[in-house]
Amino acid sequence: MQCAKLGLECTIEFTRGRGHATELAGQAAQSNIYDVVFAVGGDGTVNEVAQGVLHTKQIMGIIPKGSGNGLARHLGIPVNFKQALQYIGSTTIIDMDSFIMNDQLSVNVSGIGFDGHVAGLFGKNGKRGLVGYTKLVLKEFFNYSEFTTDLQIDSQSFRQEAFVIAIANSSQFGNNARIAPHASVCDGLLDISLIRKPPISQTAGFITKMFSGRLHHSAYAEIKKGKKVMLSFPEPVNYHVDGEGKNAISKFKIEILPASIHMLVPTASLNKV
Repeated sequence: MQCAKLGLECTIEFTRGRGHATELAGQAAQSNIYDVVFAVGGDGTVNEVAQGVLHTKQIMGIIPKGSGNGLARHLGIPVNFKQALQYIGSTTIIDMDSFIMNDQLSVNVSGIGFDGHVAGLFGKNGKRGLVGYTKLVLKEFFNYSEFTTDLQIDSQSFRQEAFVIAIANSSQFGNNARIAPHASVCDGLLDISLIRKPPISQTAGFITKMFSGRLHHSAYAEIKKGKKVMLSFPEPVNYHVDGEGKNAISKFKIEILPASIHMLVPTASLNKV
C-alpha cells in the first residue's frame, strides 16, 4: 500500500532458511532490476542481505522487524513498522562501511567474550526481546570471568584484560545500548570497545552510561579506533557476528571494508550516521 501511494512497484520474497536472504539479494544485485533491496527483519537478516549486495551497485534498505535492530536505530530508521514504511521513498543514500571478522561479514557490531557467550545462548529457549536478553545477562554475569588477549590495532600492540571486546561499525548492539557512542558507519574506521567487568556495586552506573550514550566516560570502558585488528587468546573465546553466536575460537583477524554498501537512509539522519 505504501509503495502504491508513492507510485512504486514492489516484489516481496519470503526467505526459506538461513542464507536464503543472501541468495535473493545477490540475484537482485546481478539483475539490475530493483532500485532498492530491503531487508525486512532483525540484524541477522540485515547481515544476510548485506552479504548479497556487498561491493555491488545495488542500493540496500532496512525495514526493522527484529528484537534489537541495532543498525536500523543507528541509521535513524524508525523501528515502528508503519513509520519505517514511510521512508521507502527516500532518495538519500550513503556509502556505508562494513567489516570482515575472520572472513565473516559484519555490518553492525560483533563481539568477543561475555556478549558472545550470551549471544550463543540467546533465543535457544524460543524467547527473544529485551526482557529475555536482560534476564539472560543477569543470570550469566556472575559466572563469566575476564580474559586476557594479545591485541594489535593497526601498528599498536598490547596485552589487555577484558570482559567484552566489541568491534563496532555502528554505535549500538540494539535497543539503544550504545557500546561505541561516537562510531560512524562512514568514517572508514572501526571502534574497538574494550570493556572490563564492573563490580556489582558499579553495574547500575555502567548500564546507565551505556544506554545514555556516555559509555566513554566509564572507568570500565576504553574505546579505540583503527582499520585492522588482530587478537589472540590462550584459549578459545565465545564470539558473535551481528548478534549471531559462533563457535569459540582463539584467533581473530578483523578489517574494515570502507564504503562497501550503498545504504538508503532517512534524509533527516544524514548528518548522524
